[in-house]
Amino acid sequence: MKVQLSHPERQIEVKGPKRVKDLLRELNLVQEAHLVIRGDDLVTEDELLKDDDVVEVRPVISGGE
Repeated sequence: MKVQLSHPERQIEVKGPKRVKDLLRELNLVQEAHLVIRGDDLVTEDELLKDDDVVEVRPVISGGE
């Protein structure tokens, strides 16, 4: 699958099928601190990603006053 990452921005290939939580673990990313998006849909940690999927991994950003 194609995985688009930011900070730094790059695209990598990862072998599927794989659950979202396993993808984040493989990329050494904290699950609670990242969102995984397939198309226009946010996918949950137990969702199965396929080899032909294109996903974007975004860090969760919070802000306040």
